[in-house]
Amino acid sequence: MLSRRAFLKYTGATALTLFTYDKLGVRRALAQIPGGTLDPTIVPKYLIPLLIPPVMPKAGTIKMQGGKQADYYEISVRQFAQQILPADFFPPTTVWGYGAVTSASRSGRGLLIHNAPSLTIEADWKRPVRVKWINELLDTNGNFRPHILPVDQTLHWANPPGGDAERDTRPTFASTPGPYTGPVPIVTHVHGAVGVGDESDGYAEAWYLPAAGNIPASYATKGTWYDFFASKAAAKFGVTWGPGFATFQYPNDQRAATVWYHDHTLGMTRVNVYAGPAGFYIIRGGPDGDGAVIDTRSGKPAVLPGPAPKENDKFPPNKTYYEIPMAIQDRSFNTDGSLFYPDTREFFDGIIGPYIPDTDISPIWNPEFFGNMMMVNGNTWPFQTVERRRYRFRFLNGCQSRFLILDFSNIPGVEVWAIGNEGGFLAEPVNLTVTNGNQLLMSPAERADLIVDFTNVPVGNHVLGNLGPDEPFGGGVPGVDFPVADPVTTGQVMQFRVVPAVALDPTTPPQFLQLPAITPLPAATVTRPLALLEKLSEFFPDAPAEALLGTVGGDPNTGLGTWTELHWDDDVTENPAVGATELWEFYNATADAHPMHVHEVAFEVVNRQAIIVNEDTQQVQVVIGSPPTLPEAWETGFKDTVIAYPGQVTRIRAQFKTPGQFVWHCHIVEHEDNEMMRPYRIGPPQPGEPT
Repeated sequence: MLSRRAFLKYTGATALTLFTYDKLGVRRALAQIPGGTLDPTIVPKYLIPLLIPPVMPKAGTIKMQGGKQADYYEISVRQFAQQILPADFFPPTTVWGYGAVTSASRSGRGLLIHNAPSLTIEADWKRPVRVKWINELLDTNGNFRPHILPVDQTLHWANPPGGDAERDTRPTFASTPGPYTGPVPIVTHVHGAVGVGDESDGYAEAWYLPAAGNIPASYATKGTWYDFFASKAAAKFGVTWGPGFATFQYPNDQRAATVWYHDHTLGMTRVNVYAGPAGFYIIRGGPDGDGAVIDTRSGKPAVLPGPAPKENDKFPPNKTYYEIPMAIQDRSFNTDGSLFYPDTREFFDGIIGPYIPDTDISPIWNPEFFGNMMMVNGNTWPFQTVERRRYRFRFLNGCQSRFLILDFSNIPGVEVWAIGNEGGFLAEPVNLTVTNGNQLLMSPAERADLIVDFTNVPVGNHVLGNLGPDEPFGGGVPGVDFPVADPVTTGQVMQFRVVPAVALDPTTPPQFLQLPAITPLPAATVTRPLALLEKLSEFFPDAPAEALLGTVGGDPNTGLGTWTELHWDDDVTENPAVGATELWEFYNATADAHPMHVHEVAFEVVNRQAIIVNEDTQQVQVVIGSPPTLPEAWETGFKDTVIAYPGQVTRIRAQFKTPGQFVWHCHIVEHEDNEMMRPYRIGPPQPGEPT
């Protein structure tokens, strides 16, 4: 049987047999389905109506220096019980979620509720948003709450027990430690925010603990970069940070887009986000907003499906929404309703130890995780009643490791059009019904703005499916190059209950939409070859010990390029000049696809091209004479997350306008938490920044 390492040697010696390792008998590392003690096949489907996230209430409006108005929020993370599984059969689930702690609503309808996923922040183009992000993971006595999931202390992580001297490190141990049970650090990242200062980006080492009364005196209460960013925020915005909170500001001067927010703590993102804290952040208006879409039949502004939820709407709503955000996540549960997440590496590949410090395998970290139930907007397998007309759905793949292939093909008569992605509207509408068989691939963290036309769908109940695999994704054709998701469980996402339309559909048919023109970025002046890597254990065969990023020396486009592995704490190697436009090349030397996310910028996908990988010599090279492939039609315009396939180089172009310290990483959060994230800096080092 070929090992994972042997497979990479094989592809390096042949012409890109990208997805043949199943056929060659390669053992793939698979998460076990099911995971928790609750059997997913006994959970009834389509009993719970889809929760349409309400809008986050503002705490008020503030006047900034110069007189400009900004929207102000005070939002905390709390622990609470939420009914995720069907209530008639299962108890509530303890989760974490964001919610407003104060509201300026004069109507008294400000929704001071915490939920997972959280309420949607609605932002207007070029109107700043300021948020006081509060860590309220406290009990009723003001003491800290321990994590509800197992936290591996052997990774390079926030490490509060290490004190100020050892925070944000990979600690050493004399014997294998158990899970961390102390106070939980958080720091919020608005994923897709462009032009935000580094002090407000949610840098992984700018975390902070709750202001609890029982934190041991030896613990670090804030990350390495917290104080430096606090001083920047004070100078820029006149705000003061304090115990248990930080105040960030977002300029919202980018294209109108579907953005989202979630925790980004060093080495803990996977468990913090799995616990629940995430939500939509939608930027509207401006020259690339809905009002700039034209109906080509008349030359007048088009009518897109709406309305969407608005601030101060009644909850539950008393109106029908035709624009709906949908966060798709995979989760596993126990019979008591609790979330299941593995507490041992044995779950992934059967390794029962020895672990660190006796080997290089962490005791709890799993290289990927795949839940055995699908959840949309915080409920397992919900339903949504839709009329026979057009709807606008803003989809988010919020899964840990799972690539989704949304499958509308079992809905007779449906027509699906893609009009946007992470960076806003596409160059032109894409008819997925004609070009893709009503299917759409989405990697973790990608978004898709779709118009789904139910006009010709028969009245009745129809299921949105998923053809993505229950295992690491490497590309290819569903059912041919990889087994599709379990059709009984993870192969089903949600149900649409189609009813007759109550009125004529006033919206513009998608084929007549003229989307706002895309202004391309300037030509790149620097090319950076970068490597996506996997480090295998020196003690256990075919066992991933870390996921890594690195640089590539030489030019693989003209000859051999040699990669260098890098860790989170290595010196910054990506340092664009302020205002520079660069071409970043992701050379994927692993067997899996990786969703690569670059903070701070919206980038263009340039192309992909076949490469040869030689793991023995740590070299890559573009296959001579291989034709580059252009981005998919739904990857046009601007993005913040891109799929980098195995055996390929994926090229993106970005302009780096805002100086500061940011990160780039894989958005398989298990990878991100174990070294597949690197800091990068725009411009020169800042005076006084941490070293």
